[in-house]
Amino acid sequence: MADDKRTLRARMRALRDEFAMTIGGTIEPPPALLARFRPGVTVSTYVPLGSEADPTAIAWAAREAGCTIVLPHVTSRESPVRFFAWEPDHALIDGPLGLRQPADDGPESDPDIVLTPLLAFDDALNRLGQGAGHYDRVFERLPDAWRIGIAWSVQRVEGLATDPWDVPLHGVVTEAGAIGEAAE
Repeated sequence: MADDKRTLRARMRALRDEFAMTIGGTIEPPPALLARFRPGVTVSTYVPLGSEADPTAIAWAAREAGCTIVLPHVTSRESPVRFFAWEPDHALIDGPLGLRQPADDGPESDPDIVLTPLLAFDDALNRLGQGAGHYDRVFERLPDAWRIGIAWSVQRVEGLATDPWDVPLHGVVTEAGAIGEAAE
């Protein structure tokens, strides 16, 4: 199973890289997601790495609706993800694994909505991540958070093998639209 996931990760990275280079696009917030944005809601977004789908338009819509925006902060491959408030004028620092993240000296807050990058997703809303388990542990710790994958449409696969610790997403938003609760 580990070799299968490793192979699929490599294939999906290459596919994502090619797509983002030649086509790309903008990931716009669907109405179902916009309906959840309001003051008092905390939304976790991320700074995309390489060819990851960019959630910036969604994060800006959340911010304009009065949501608090938080970004993930990690200290190692094994460390838990912590979320710190972020404003556009706040500097980001270089974290491990190539991440751009806020410093850990600001307000920490757990998100109500988690926008998560991924390598692949299927129609059952399973996700394949980078393999460190960061978001798996976030989803376990925050079972009531609304889990939304942000991806390119080419990252959709027929089916993904899952492990007992895998938690499905509530929806996925791509440049071509949304599926799951994100589309309702």
